[in-house]
Amino acid sequence: MEKDLSLLDWRIGDASPWPIIRMRVFHELTRRSGIHGASHPVRRTPYDKLRLVGRHVAGLVTRNPFVGRYDALVVPHPRKPGGVEIYTDELRRTLGSSALILDSGINGTPLAGSRNLDFFTSAAGAVHKRQLDDRGIADALRDLTGVSVPVGALLAREVPKHLRLRALYRALLRRHRIKTVYVVVAYFHQHIVGAARDLGIRVVELQHGAISPFHLGYSYPGRPEVADQPDDLWCFGSYWTSVADLPAGMSTTVIGAPYLPEVGQKDPRLVVFLSQGTVGADLLHVAEAVTKEHPSLDVVFRLHPSERASDYTIPAGVELSTSGNTLDLLASATYQVGVSTTALFEGMALGCRTAVANLPGHEYLDPAIAAGHALLMTSPSQLISAPLCSTPDRYYAPTNLPSLL
Repeated sequence: MEKDLSLLDWRIGDASPWPIIRMRVFHELTRRSGIHGASHPVRRTPYDKLRLVGRHVAGLVTRNPFVGRYDALVVPHPRKPGGVEIYTDELRRTLGSSALILDSGINGTPLAGSRNLDFFTSAAGAVHKRQLDDRGIADALRDLTGVSVPVGALLAREVPKHLRLRALYRALLRRHRIKTVYVVVAYFHQHIVGAARDLGIRVVELQHGAISPFHLGYSYPGRPEVADQPDDLWCFGSYWTSVADLPAGMSTTVIGAPYLPEVGQKDPRLVVFLSQGTVGADLLHVAEAVTKEHPSLDVVFRLHPSERASDYTIPAGVELSTSGNTLDLLASATYQVGVSTTALFEGMALGCRTAVANLPGHEYLDPAIAAGHALLMTSPSQLISAPLCSTPDRYYAPTNLPSLL
């Protein structure tokens, strides 16, 4: 469809709309089809929304990013388990006061001392048309999948928002004469990447999760030219540099993963199920089956940071885990089970025997399964046959970030 409709060559005014909405369309398609639930749901009460507006207004003064002088811009991930943003932590320490940390408080708690443009981010999408011409995308998707996705409404909201924010970020980057932009999750920050592109500023994306041929934030079969993409993708290990066709012109560099803990004393009975919002309910059924098949094992169902305990009714024999650090838990576990979460790869590096549940999304782990680093588990009896990864550095290498700066 992407090629047939020439979506990568499509323009609406000064915007290239398809890369802006590509991942959003995928999320809507999988959610509406029932294949996946919401990947990282954000839930707010009316009171939460009022508080958020108040923080936006206060942030115009207290978190104004136009104040000061900086050489680099760092855009961290909104997820901060235990208050730590692990993907840019070492980078921020290394850059020190030369870096402007732009950290939104819309979907998380901003880092101490960071700045943001949250008021403008929210306001930029407030006024828009109801629909834009979708170039036949909705009809093509319906013909392919039988699912209706409101592509015209997505375009009407996201394209004007992108253009308004792009202009604002151009002003910010000019103000500080930024030399390099470092960003996590670039496919949802294309207004920042595009602004940097407009000014000839280098953009580096730091890997934050699993990359695969099925991840539409990264995978562009045939490596075509794609608007508003980073210059370089800094990866955890060599596996990630070639697992998907990245856009033309995007290079890759292995920087390692300094945030992984040391492997601890392994508990031979501990099995950790790694939930994620997309398949959590089905994975819980697998956990229940495992505890019945292997009653001597301690089965722990670990929630994703975006999930809540109230989302689930935990069956007998399964322990719910919501506190502490997931990586520390994996460092002491003997077995891990999941579907497509990045934590499965982290667990491989932490010495876990890895089983991949036969649920939608397991294809993300196909290369690791083919390499003998994980087992596709179609029956709970297979768990104890799950393999160890013999080459964990392929996924998570020792850090070499300082040598790149």
